[in-house]
Parts: sequence; C-alpha cells; structure tokens
Amino acid sequence: MQKKIIISLLASCYLLLSVAAKGPNILFIFSDDHAEAAISAYGSHLAKSAPTPNLDRIAKEGAIFKNSFCANSICGPSRACILTGLHSHTNGFLDNNNSRFDGTQTTFPQLIQKEGYQTAMIGKWHLVSNPTGFNYWEILPGQGAYYNPDFIQMDNSRKRYQGYCTDIITDLALEWLKNEREKDKPFVLMCQHKAPHRNWSPAPRHLNLFDGIKMPEPDTLFDRYGGNRSRTLKEHEMGIKDHMYWGHDMKFHGKESMFPKHFLSGIINRQYERMTDSQKKQWDTAYGPKNEKLINDIKSGKLNEKEITQWKYQRYIKDYLRCIKAVDENVGRLLDYLDDSGLAEDTIVIYSSDQGFYLGEHGWYDKRWMFEESLAMPFLIRWPGVIPAGVESKTLIQNIDYAPTFLELAGATIPKRMHGRSLVNAFKDPLKKPKDWRKSIYYAYYGERTHRVAKHDGIRTDRHKLIHFPNTKEWNLFDLEKDPKEMNSVHEDPQYSNILTSLKKTYTEKKKKYALNNATVPVPRLDQEWWRNRHREKVKLANKGNYELLFLGDSITHGWENSGKTVFNKYYNKRKTLNLGFSGDRTEHVLWRLLNGELATNLNPKVATIMIGTNNTGHSMQNAEETFLGIKAIVDLLQDRRPKMKILLLGIFPRATNPEHPQRIRNNEINSLSKTLADSKNIHYLDISTRLLDEKKNLPKSVMPDALHPNEQGYKIWAKAMEDKICELGGWGKIQ
Repeated sequence: MQKKIIISLLASCYLLLSVAAKGPNILFIFSDDHAEAAISAYGSHLAKSAPTPNLDRIAKEGAIFKNSFCANSICGPSRACILTGLHSHTNGFLDNNNSRFDGTQTTFPQLIQKEGYQTAMIGKWHLVSNPTGFNYWEILPGQGAYYNPDFIQMDNSRKRYQGYCTDIITDLALEWLKNEREKDKPFVLMCQHKAPHRNWSPAPRHLNLFDGIKMPEPDTLFDRYGGNRSRTLKEHEMGIKDHMYWGHDMKFHGKESMFPKHFLSGIINRQYERMTDSQKKQWDTAYGPKNEKLINDIKSGKLNEKEITQWKYQRYIKDYLRCIKAVDENVGRLLDYLDDSGLAEDTIVIYSSDQGFYLGEHGWYDKRWMFEESLAMPFLIRWPGVIPAGVESKTLIQNIDYAPTFLELAGATIPKRMHGRSLVNAFKDPLKKPKDWRKSIYYAYYGERTHRVAKHDGIRTDRHKLIHFPNTKEWNLFDLEKDPKEMNSVHEDPQYSNILTSLKKTYTEKKKKYALNNATVPVPRLDQEWWRNRHREKVKLANKGNYELLFLGDSITHGWENSGKTVFNKYYNKRKTLNLGFSGDRTEHVLWRLLNGELATNLNPKVATIMIGTNNTGHSMQNAEETFLGIKAIVDLLQDRRPKMKILLLGIFPRATNPEHPQRIRNNEINSLSKTLADSKNIHYLDISTRLLDEKKNLPKSVMPDALHPNEQGYKIWAKAMEDKICELGGWGKIQ
C-alpha cells in the first residue's frame, strides 16, 4: 500500500513538473494593412464611429504597445521579418516584385517545433513559396480573395470555400484548435487575415454599415508635400484624389471610368466576379443607389473636384472599416472559444498587422513610406497571470522581435544571428523598458514599381525620425513631439543641427550593426537577358539535385565553362559539379541568386567553393570591410541552409599586373578579413595568390592575359592548388 502511495505521489510530481515545463500556447492573430487609427483602443479620430470592442478587449485584459513598428512596410517583407527575426536584406525578402521566401532558412516555427510545440498557419501567407516549419497549414494563394476564396492545401491542391474570407479563416482556425491539434502539446497558431487589404470588399452583413455617418477626414487629406520634405513625395501613385480605380477601388461596375478626370480605368472589381448570384444581389442593392447618386451629382455639376475627392475618401474609409468590423467580430469568436474551452489561462493572445496603412493622411492610401501611419504596427497582447490588465507600453518594439520572443516563451535557444530581441521582459513589466533596450529602430524600404514610392531608410527614436532618400541624396528630419503629423522637415534648421549630426551617426551605426551595405543587400540583374536566362537554367539544374560539388562566383568562376573547360572536365565532371559562376556578379548578386532558386531544396552538395568580391572592387572600389561583409553574408547563408556542407572560401585572385595597383591592394585587404571566417570545421580558407604570381608578385600574361581572368594555364594552376583541400573535404580520391 505504501509503495502504491509513493508511486502515485511520484507520478503526480512528474505530471506537475511536465505541466510546469510546458510553455504557454500562442495565438497570433494577424491582419493585413490594419492602421492603429482603425483600432479604438488606440484612441483614434475614427474610434467613436467605428469601435473595435473585441480588439479593445485584448488591450483591456492585457497590454497595448504604443511604439510598435515594422522593419519594412510592405506585406511580404514584414511577414519574412516576423518568421526569421531578421531585417529584409538578411532574410532575402525585400519586396513583393522580385522576392521569394527561402523556407530552408532558420525560422522560429522550425525551432519551436523542436521544443515540442505544434505549429499551424492558416490564412494569408503571401511569401510565394509554401510554408515550412508548420505541422498544419492552409493558405490563400497570393493576396487571396474576399469572396468564396481558394486555399492552397498541404498537398498543393486548391480548395474553394463558399463564404467570406475573414469568417472562413476563423472557421479553419477554430477547427484546428478543436479537432486537429494534439491536445497534450502546446501550440502556436498563426491565424492571418487578408482583411483589410485593398480592395476593401466588406462582408454581405456589413455592406450598409456606416451609411448615414460622415467619417472624420484627416487634417492632411489635401497635403501638398511642402514643408522642406523630400521632393519624391509628390511622385507617389497612391493618392485618394488621383489614383483610385473606378471598378476595383470605388465599386462601380466595369473597368472604364465614366469620369476619367476623377477615376482611373483599367481594373475591374474581381471580387464581384467571384460572387454567387445571391451575393451579387446583396452587393448591388447596397452599392447601386449610392453609385447612381454620385453619377447624377457629377453629371449635374453639383460636386466640385474637392468634393469628389471627399466622396472617394468616404467610400474608401467606410469599406476599409467595414472589413475591419468582420476582423473584430472574428477575433471575438476566437477569444470566446479560448474562454469556453478553458484554454484562455494558458494562452498568450497577440493581435498585430503586417504594417500600418494610410487612411487619407497625406492624401494617401497604402503603406511603404516611413511616415508614422504605415511605420506603426498595432500590437495588443493578453497573457493572463503575467501582464497586468489595461497597461500601456512605450517600449520601442519591432516585428523582428517576434521570432526571438516566441522562442524564449517556448524555452528555445535564440540564434545569435537574429537581429531582433525577445520582448518577454517587456511583457512582464510593460511600464518599464527592459534593461539595455534599444533607443531607436531601423527601417528600410527598397523600392518597388507599385505606387512609385522612392527607396528610403532611416531611424526613429522616441521623439525624432531621420529619413534618407539615397536616389535624390536627401535627408528629412522630423520632431514628432512638435510635429506629430510630419508636415515639416527640420533637417536644415540650425536649432536641430546637433540632433541631425547625432542621428546620422546612429543611422550609420545601425547599418553597421546589421551588416547592411550595397554588398549585403541581395540584388538581381534581371534587366540583362543573358543573366536572366542563365539564372533560369541554373535553377533547373539545381532542382535536379545529384550534385556533390558547388562552385560560386563571378566571371572567373564562370570561366570554367570557357577557358577552363578542359581542366573542369578532367577534375570536376566525375565529381558531379554545378557551376554557379556568373560574369560580372558582385556579392549582392550571388546572394540574390542563392535566395531565389539556385540553392534548391534538392541541392545538397558535400562541398561548396566560393570566390567572389573582385567586382565589388573593380566596379566601385568598395570599402574592403563592406565587401567582406558581403562574402560573410554568403557564407552565413550557406551555413544556415546547409549546416553539414563544407565550405572552401577562396581568397580573391590577384588583379592588375602591378602589386602596387590600388585594386590589387584592396583585394588583399578583403582577403585578410575573409580568412578570419575559417573555423577549421565547416569553413576552410585557401589563398592561392602566390601560385598565380611571379617572383616579383606581378601577374604574368601567361596566366591571366587581361590581368583579371585566367586562361587555360591559370585554370590548371587553380585546380591543382585546390585539389588536396577539395579531396580532404569531399572525401574524393586525388586526381593527378
């Protein structure tokens, strides 16, 4: 009997320890383009007309963060920052035009799974590639649809659901919570909505919501972009006055505008096309009379240009807020389920959005700019028993902080290379900044064709914001305390000269901290047809796999297919070698290629050789440390994606005949830095420069006729110089 009691007590203790060791569940509810001004907990001018009671409930029962920002204000990049804890230039997803998320890189879902968490991703993904690191996922293709949306399944098939997207995403999330997950394991559920993304198509039940209400206009709706601000502001194509589409945005039928002076033509309302007859009837009943009235008012001359813009603003803002109404209702459904199921006490609930959005401020819709309305991300969190109810935090947080936060909550080790910091201490004491916390955040937007927003980056502190526009070489400085609407840049004001100098220094330090320069920001050369074609061909080859040796580099490596072909056939054909050398490439081009298909999932070589950087010198005499950081970024990327692969990093070959030539000296400086990357385990360094030079350290024409590219003799020297090390790393027999 006593033995049974002891066994029972031991079992109970074990159970208690298991429960104690189990991390909290995490419900991460995420929307698209949700401005803080459209959440009543943030106390906006829209709050009285369009309250969000369920979102407010999270803030009332937990904390609201008032200094929450994104690292790159655009949909895909923000999501990539969240998954990786890295700024865009390192995770590789810079924009929505030329980026594809590399799911083989380290992400928090992959790491948190190893701690016993179940992971699920439901809703808008928008990262081109399929999710990785999730036990379950069901995602919208691309932007997805509001009405009767399709969802990509885990077997890559597509399934269409009848109904409204925001409701369906929540249905799927609740189904997973109730019936699909393993109940004895903690979970991370990412429930990610399309709403309120353009084209702001409300649910049928909300089509007449806010009728009869005039929404307050922002003071800056008719901004003329003066105030010593960058001249690029006037070049935008995201204005309510000039850039709203007749069919797509304004919900008239057809793509051709009846009033081309006031509405753009060319894009129809695709959501209407997806609707059932019943849905179309409800839609037409709601919009038809209002549309007809505007048409008659314009035809009769009743409305002037300003009044038409004001009408467009009302149409836009009401549709936007109607979409948010559905989001808020569905947040309520999730909160109710947590309460009813008993999960609430063990579940952290976070509500955020990929960035903010312009609700007419500065005359804009959309995002991208570093101005407050799109830089700011809502962040509401409820953590029962840890976060006091109803508190506000002014701590500067950023979306790169989410990944390390989730990892610490799960008891996982946070990778040192993550740029973000865990917010757990900020949660435990929201009223106080954590020890040694950041005093500023760094932001970068890399430019896209869409909306003609200029490339820019900058920093924001508690009070000031510095923005740099590299293409026009402009700086803007804003005092957010005196000028919260950012109407006047004070960068030329003598009273702010010390602040400007200090912030420029901080800006430089931030970029150095994140190893951010032209050599580390992935860039394609898609404007060159031969380069595009070669990239496509190499991606096809990489996807076939079955390669054991990988060559990475520029024209010197490319030359294995030309001057070095005979030597290549002798040494490397039998070793199943893939040559990824591209003439003219710099470190940034190699990074882009690796991130966009050339390091395919099927490609798992034993050894990779890297010889890159001479064009960073030759094209612009780039600073040696910057080029080195580009080389390091390539090495780091390969180590992260292929941790078992051996890397042979080659010193940059000598260039220019004379050893005193500045470019030769610069390459030597780069090499002296690069050799520090060797760890004698996975990374090995080899400099064969002395084998290419004569006794006076001149570069002979018999090896490199143009003092840059090897001839066949040069490739023979290269192959022989590498042979011992290649064989050691790859386990191959030596070729004589």
